[in-house]
Amino acid sequence: MTDLPKMGEPMLRVRGLNAWYGKSQVLRGVDMTVGRGEIVALLGRNGAGRSTTLKAIMGTVQREGHVAFDGHDISTRKPHEIARAGIGYVAEDRAIFPDLNTLQNLILGEKKGPGGTFGLEDAYALFPHLRERATAPASALSGGEQQMLAICRTLMGNPSLVMVDEPTEGLAPMMVQAVRDLLERVAASGTTILLVEQKLAIALAISQRLYVMGHGRIVFEGTPADLAANAAVRKEWLEV
Repeated sequence: MTDLPKMGEPMLRVRGLNAWYGKSQVLRGVDMTVGRGEIVALLGRNGAGRSTTLKAIMGTVQREGHVAFDGHDISTRKPHEIARAGIGYVAEDRAIFPDLNTLQNLILGEKKGPGGTFGLEDAYALFPHLRERATAPASALSGGEQQMLAICRTLMGNPSLVMVDEPTEGLAPMMVQAVRDLLERVAASGTTILLVEQKLAIALAISQRLYVMGHGRIVFEGTPADLAANAAVRKEWLEV
């Protein structure tokens, strides 16, 4: 019998997640949930374990613990199986193909998925500049354009949940705003987002809930208003 999601069950549920790089343990019992249609931000200092959390959910690092997506246990599935189940992942390094042009990069991400029917015209509607740069080598795009390309290419796979790692890192202020606007439009379309973000102002502005990590553990969970009001947590774990 098919394991269908229960009413009200989070889209993503993580319990007791541990992860290692070789003999070095990075995650220590991470618990978190992401509800359907939410933007949830994962915050913390560099080295806190935020990026490793996304990689562990995606199955690209050594891990143990329980990860459930859409009511199904994916704890032991391989990365390509997790992607096929409906989780999209935009890595911090963007992982574009520099020798291919913008259009070719987008088409490589195209596949049917559980998240809808997002296609090339939808990508151009979200970020029209991609159409203007369709024949340009991906290596010739600016950092912000490459980030838009990476996000739109992931959306071409029609995921139900998109995990985005540091999308505004190193971008000019104008492109930071463009990325923020893009994420908000993606969420408004019904796609769930788990966001690793260094810029607290962006996380507070667009997220419904936030987690703060420290030393491989979750040290705070709450709403943006809860975190804005908690100076002690911000000072100890976010240096702000």
